Amino acid sequence: MTESLAVVVEHLVKRFGDFVAVDDISFTVSRGEVFGFLGPNGAGKTTTIRILLGLLLPTSGCASVLGYDVLTEARAMRHHVGYMSQMFTLYRDLTAAENVEFYGRVYGVSGQELATRIVEIIEMAGLRGHEHQLTSSLSGGWAQRLALGCAIVHDPNLVLLDEPTAGVDPVSRREFWDLIYDLARGGTTVLVTTHYMDE
Repeated sequence: MTESLAVVVEHLVKRFGDFVAVDDISFTVSRGEVFGFLGPNGAGKTTTIRILLGLLLPTSGCASVLGYDVLTEARAMRHHVGYMSQMFTLYRDLTAAENVEFYGRVYGVSGQELATRIVEIIEMAGLRGHEHQLTSSLSGGWAQRLALGCAIVHDPNLVLLDEPTAGVDPVSRREFWDLIYDLARGGTTVLVTTHYMDE
């Protein structure tokens, strides 16, 4: 049963002083599933994501990602996980292709594999013919899809998307969700936070 689960969260609590950011939550995400984590701004979604990435320690409770304990095995787990933050984290003074190359190298992808992934991600993002354009000049929808590409350049088993469609126009949001479902059909587990009820 556990092997079929990508994420297991049990009674997770995170306090910052007297403020309770995450209040005793439990959930599981099956492998290959698109799991929506819905809540208003300030509900603790980003804090939970940071705990799952091993960037924050929980006050109490436990969590595992792809079978790795986030408290003790976060470093080993990160090679199998992609992450896209709310801020898109693209380098605006690099071109689209240079951003993909940079993130690929950070994740340990190199040589012909990296060259192939750059082409695939530029295609996925709809940026063929614009791969040498500075990221600062890309539209919101293009930048969003490029940021997703950078998060999955190493072909992770799980991708965590934190409010990826916030502030993006409705057409770009729909196109982005199409990409999410394409990932899931390919076997990637997706955990996506959102405050949009329609998503």
